[in-house]
Amino acid sequence: MPRLTPTPLPPPPAATGAPVSVAEVLAGAERRVRWAIPPGLRVRRGYTWDRLDRHDATWWPQGITSSIDAHRTDLAERLLLVSWYSKGGDGVRITFLDLATRRYTHVPLALIRDGELAPLSVHAGGLAWRGPWLYVAATGRGCYAAHLDDLRRRPDGSLTWPVRLRYAADDGMRYSFLSVTDAGELVAGEYGGPAQPTRLARFRLDDSGALLLGEAGAATAHTVDVGVPSMQGATRIGDRYELMVSRGRRRPGDLWEGRAGELRVRPFAAPPGPEDVSYAPATGLLWGVTEFPGRRWVFALRPGR
Repeated sequence: MPRLTPTPLPPPPAATGAPVSVAEVLAGAERRVRWAIPPGLRVRRGYTWDRLDRHDATWWPQGITSSIDAHRTDLAERLLLVSWYSKGGDGVRITFLDLATRRYTHVPLALIRDGELAPLSVHAGGLAWRGPWLYVAATGRGCYAAHLDDLRRRPDGSLTWPVRLRYAADDGMRYSFLSVTDAGELVAGEYGGPAQPTRLARFRLDDSGALLLGEAGAATAHTVDVGVPSMQGATRIGDRYELMVSRGRRRPGDLWEGRAGELRVRPFAAPPGPEDVSYAPATGLLWGVTEFPGRRWVFALRPGR
């Protein structure tokens, strides 16, 4: 079974800056998304980034999670977090997007090396937020976990978020994307072509949102299912999977739904280039994000019955 073994990482030194809250991060957000109408047969809501982020060829959006995933009742469905990875070697940044104001800001993730900040250089293809923990997919390296207590404002006024744990994969599984469920699980999936594995592994979380560790000090998946080729994101609603599949820059994405072994496709459900997904039970919508420059949307679609 897939297994993740945690390793604590160096904490941020005092010189990194003063702790900041999520509310303080949102209060300083200066960029703004615009209302948009993304293509996709099941799309119900949509936004697009400001002009710079919409066309930036260096930073690419990948993962998405929400304050609903985190069980943050104070924020309700107000806040989305989106991961971007840099093709220019600048690591990963997390976007805090306030749907109430439509304002957002970017916060870079960091590693502490020799007491200094260094970029976290992973693909960040998925995010999952539960309690104070944010899980960041790291493909063959497993995943990283950041804690909200480690959000910092540096002496120059910029923000940073050092990661606290690395969960190393020792089973050959690729952690391409992540989500959390109301059943208290972390869902991890792997992207692959027709000849590659496309596993969906489910790990238990404890009441604090941390991965539940066994006697050997590792988190072991309790269930592994098979997904579909080219899936970029997955979550579970009850006993059914919702899988997002990208079909390239121009063709709308597909949504695969159903119980394990009984998945069925809903073609052209999402905009082109869909990535990770996050489910909002109150509205019954699946939130997603697309990656291609000039065709970048944050969108919500209605899953099937």
